[in-house]
Amino acid sequence: MNQVNLIGRLTRDPDVRYNQNQMAVARFSIAINTGFGDNERTDYPSIVVFGKSAENCEKYLAKGRLVAVSGRLQTGSYTNKDGNTVYTTDVVANRVEFLEWGDRPSSPAKEEAVPSGFQELEEDLPF
Repeated sequence: MNQVNLIGRLTRDPDVRYNQNQMAVARFSIAINTGFGDNERTDYPSIVVFGKSAENCEKYLAKGRLVAVSGRLQTGSYTNKDGNTVYTTDVVANRVEFLEWGDRPSSPAKEEAVPSGFQELEEDLPF
């Protein structure tokens, strides 16, 4: 069985592109706190969404929004420009539920306080 269910906050706005078949492909990552006390840490899984769901993610999701994602794990690899093999793990979503709604803001919104249970993210994250 290969099934993943996650709830977290977007670390950045979805990046939507169209493949050769003109199907929308959205990519984003979410922040998920795991563990408790001294063992607490944050994971940042990469999410990939296809088709109409990807277009809806582009329209309604923005950095910081809370989402639930259901899908499957997919691993892969590629050779980077330095000739090194890079291994990847993505969650290929078959369902994305918007737990916070609204159109994406067209202008920068006022900075909100970090919600309880989440740590503040730095703006210059490597992904």
